[in-house]
Amino acid sequence: MKLLADQDVYVTTIQFLQGLGHDVVPAAQLGLAQAADADLLRVAGQQGRIFVTRDRDFGGLVFVAGVGRGVIYLRMLPSTLAAVHGELERVLNLYTEPELRSAFVVVEPSRHRFRNLTP
Repeated sequence: MKLLADQDVYVTTIQFLQGLGHDVVPAAQLGLAQAADADLLRVAGQQGRIFVTRDRDFGGLVFVAGVGRGVIYLRMLPSTLAAVHGELERVLNLYTEPELRSAFVVVEPSRHRFRNLTP
């Protein structure tokens, strides 16, 4: 899958996803380290990438402001990294790339919530 990693995503998470064979581009690699959240969602959409973040503010952008979709929100701390990685891998195997590009998914240790945003 094609993913755009927000600047707050742990390097170990990016490496984990790349190790699973996914095409992961960190926001900083595109010169977007200081970009506004709405701009990050726009770029992800333009590039056909699913946006991966640890920033809870994206829920408000997607659900309240209607700015973008295709977000995987990782609710994790360094202490829950392995559990969240396990659930993230499960999510990426359970749903197709088109399904994830039109959804908002919250990934937590040992569980996730999937919300389809297709009208």
